[in-house]
Amino acid sequence: MWQQFDGEIASVKRIMKLAVTTVFTASLLSGTAGAAPMPQEPHPWDKRAKCQADDPDQRHIVTRYGNSELGWHHFTSRHNIKKCSTISAALRGNVDRDDHHGHLEYDGVVFETGVQRPRQVKFTVVVQYTRKTTDGRYDAGRGQKIGVITAYCHNQPGNKCPAWAKM
Repeated sequence: MWQQFDGEIASVKRIMKLAVTTVFTASLLSGTAGAAPMPQEPHPWDKRAKCQADDPDQRHIVTRYGNSELGWHHFTSRHNIKKCSTISAALRGNVDRDDHHGHLEYDGVVFETGVQRPRQVKFTVVVQYTRKTTDGRYDAGRGQKIGVITAYCHNQPGNKCPAWAKM
């Protein structure tokens, strides 16, 4: 009786070894064995300048392409502002809010054209006029400024500018 039981255990061990070998080989062939690949940042920050303007205090302010968190890629998709001329129009005016630590805000107004009763919408352009963001995650490089980090419309759902504004 014990011999029969030992024989069954031996055959189960052989089946288990074969199964483990098969799974291991399959994982090697499929590329899932070993260390997991390093996660990459989904949208790295692009330092290249898309737009540039000078304010009345002779600050040279750039709008960098950026990523989904700040810069051109952020506010064009999230806030529907798609023209450099809109950003430049606000920057040509005086600073409306300054925290004296490099965070500047410029306000502007866009009017609807070609209609009998034009609508208007107020918007704000936010600038970080320092080399690095306050959290240190973004660095424009030696001698450079972060520039425009966002722009948005006031009193609109999600601060998204209306389509008629053609910003």
